[in-house]
Amino acid sequence: MVDEVRAGSAVHMLVWNDFLNDARVLKEAETLQLSGYKVVVHAVHYPGKTLSHQVLNTGITVRRAPLSPFAVRRNGSHEIQHKTPLALQLCMRLWAHLVMLLRLSIARPDIIHAHDVNMLPTAWLAAKLSGARMVYDAHEISTSREGYSRVRKLVGWIERTLMPRVQGTITTTEARAKYFARAYGVARPVVLQNRPREQQAMRSDRIRAELELAQPWPIILYQGGVQQGRGLERLARVAAEVPNSYFVFIGGGRLDGSLRRIVEELQLEQRVRFIPTVALAELPSYTASADIGVQPIENTCLNHYTTDSNKLFEYVQAGLPVVASDLPEIRRVVREHDLGVLVPEGDSVALAMALRDLVEVEGKRQYYAAQSRKAASVLNWESQEHELLALYERVLSNRAST
Repeated sequence: MVDEVRAGSAVHMLVWNDFLNDARVLKEAETLQLSGYKVVVHAVHYPGKTLSHQVLNTGITVRRAPLSPFAVRRNGSHEIQHKTPLALQLCMRLWAHLVMLLRLSIARPDIIHAHDVNMLPTAWLAAKLSGARMVYDAHEISTSREGYSRVRKLVGWIERTLMPRVQGTITTTEARAKYFARAYGVARPVVLQNRPREQQAMRSDRIRAELELAQPWPIILYQGGVQQGRGLERLARVAAEVPNSYFVFIGGGRLDGSLRRIVEELQLEQRVRFIPTVALAELPSYTASADIGVQPIENTCLNHYTTDSNKLFEYVQAGLPVVASDLPEIRRVVREHDLGVLVPEGDSVALAMALRDLVEVEGKRQYYAAQSRKAASVLNWESQEHELLALYERVLSNRAST
């Protein structure tokens, strides 16, 4: 019965990015495609950077919507957000949403899967027009999120209005699931943490070789978006208090220039280094070449307070000891598996002390590294993907019985 419900069912996902480095959406799409669904991902097209149409080696189809009816070459989303007048930004967004809506209405999929609130209205309208069932995947709490303060009331209204009307909901942590259930009176969403796929233990010297690091000091790694509220400026300054170590930031974002200025001001250029965003397929070899993974996120909003984040699980898969902010969902993972050291968020002295301790005491690093390697067999995508499949089967079974 399950196979009959699933076989050949068309799933169309909507995401507001170029779908080049979205690990979560890719894993969900792969799980569904490999289980017999026909998956199409609708994303945003940037001429010169992305293909408007492609088929991945797993069989997933990607269709990217242009931000204009005219073929205009643009460098990417950073340019859209920072160099384009606001009125034009809105017009470009509307155009892409209209293109997606038209494509969905024509395709008439069985399920439309909206990733995050900025795709929820378009997905819901497309589902009404096409008769599709709908799944909403709330990656964040967008009513209390860095950079969303101006639109929080609108976001709250959209979710309060539409979440009760969809047939399935997903989020990323238990705390967020509780929040959505209480805030909008919906059944508690299915929790799919941002875990990577399980990977074989590997040895790598990629960071040391690429940056030509001269000393055999431990490498302290932060990977992910270089954004406000993640404790990154604090981390750059803390590097001055942790000698005989390298600090490496992998990723890009608005704080890149600020971090580089701090490093220059403190004359830490030899010990604090930067690597731009790398492709998803390449990231594990970079992570595995570090010695300590750090997550100094700050409690600046409810979204941060309830996070556990991709990077925590990526550090685990790479077998790294972890130094992380003592916030509830992070604490749950780190303590349950004894992965490393928790520090009060926003406390530079405690962060420096924890990092210094792991740098100086090799035996402690080795212990926590072994704990991470042990936890990697549990904290992976494969151990939870059955929850996604079960949700889809419920959604389609309910349609079949109505």
